[in-house]
Amino acid sequence: MSTQSVWMPFTPNRDFAMDPRMFARAEGNYFFSPSGAKILDGSSALYCTPCGHGRRQIADAVSAQILHLDYTSSFLRSHSGAAEIGEQLAKLLPPQLTNLFFTNSGSEAVDTAVKLALQYHRVRGEGSRTVMVSRERSYHGCNLSGVALAGMPNNRRAFGTPLLQTVHMRHTWLPQNQGQVGQGKHGAELAEDLLRLIQLHGAENIAACIVEPIAGSTGTLVPPLGYLERLRELCTQHGVLLIFDEVITGFGRTGSAFAAQSFGVVPDIMTLAKAITNGVIPMGAVAVSRAIHDEIFNAAGHSSIEFFHGYTGSMHPVACAASLATMRIYREEALFERAAALSPYLLNRLFSLLDAPGVFDVRGYGLMGGVEIDPAVAGFDGYELQKRLYDRGLHVKTTGNSMVVAPPFTITESEIDFLVETTREVLQGA
Repeated sequence: MSTQSVWMPFTPNRDFAMDPRMFARAEGNYFFSPSGAKILDGSSALYCTPCGHGRRQIADAVSAQILHLDYTSSFLRSHSGAAEIGEQLAKLLPPQLTNLFFTNSGSEAVDTAVKLALQYHRVRGEGSRTVMVSRERSYHGCNLSGVALAGMPNNRRAFGTPLLQTVHMRHTWLPQNQGQVGQGKHGAELAEDLLRLIQLHGAENIAACIVEPIAGSTGTLVPPLGYLERLRELCTQHGVLLIFDEVITGFGRTGSAFAAQSFGVVPDIMTLAKAITNGVIPMGAVAVSRAIHDEIFNAAGHSSIEFFHGYTGSMHPVACAASLATMRIYREEALFERAAALSPYLLNRLFSLLDAPGVFDVRGYGLMGGVEIDPAVAGFDGYELQKRLYDRGLHVKTTGNSMVVAPPFTITESEIDFLVETTREVLQGA
């Protein structure tokens, strides 16, 4: 099959075209190659499918919705599915986050969160607050706001300086915490970077601080003990909004519905996507506090548009149906609780790779982990690693030399064993 007409995202396209590794179908915790080979999904496709693949409940809900109300714009009109999913998500979220604005992706959710932060300060008479604080090694999507916020150089360098003014804190990956399960004991003081930036630029000029509670795409960087709490404290003290990008960590990945609950730190704004529909239909959302919602609404006239923003697919009826069916599966199969129960086994097995050839570090929390390899020792880099794993029946995402493990919540202990031992065998050159 020729792939030359398709420009694939985040892929060395010329290398891929020489030896394409394809998926033909998916079922349960597995993909299947065109030849029929089973390939364990070790990264929930892209953190998207914690319920596993081919879920009949979601397919039936989507099919029924298409025949009932396939599409309506959310501009000036709505439908019951949007109200229902909004109510269900509000019950999962920290109670301080009361209102949701729907998007089509995590990138759009981040862009929306930035606009909400800027408008919130403007209507309060603090329009000088336009600077965003982000973090090195962060990933916040690929819209221009996300590129400006990104702390991953390759996501930024080809596009010049974006319009959004952003300053960056240091990342939290410290040598003292390497090989440590869960939150590291060292590094809480890195949160003082936020204070330094506030003092440098002036609190009156800073709109928000955005972080992933666990930096996912860069290889599962778990926050040190006390770090997120200190960010929350500094934001509150200086009138800076705290935004959690939970596109990856949301919907049970950390053992709670959201990482905000796992870590006991509530942001002012939260972005959601990916597992919101089990990856079946693109969808995202931004959850905001009552204070932000009311400030923006009260500043507008009764018949005025409060927030000049939105997307053609916002609150898409089919996406809402897919999300409602996904939420039902989470509840009925207690998948968040299952993820929490499986976490110790996954992390114990992953950390056993610390003695494997070429492994430089292992990190993890909840049902997600990162395995960092040293190419000079392993003899190949992260990109080559994921190709070799595919050939042995395992699919994982790699970023740079970090292998990202984020399996479906339906994975079994024997499948976790296969994931770890297959990785070990490839690193050993077996």
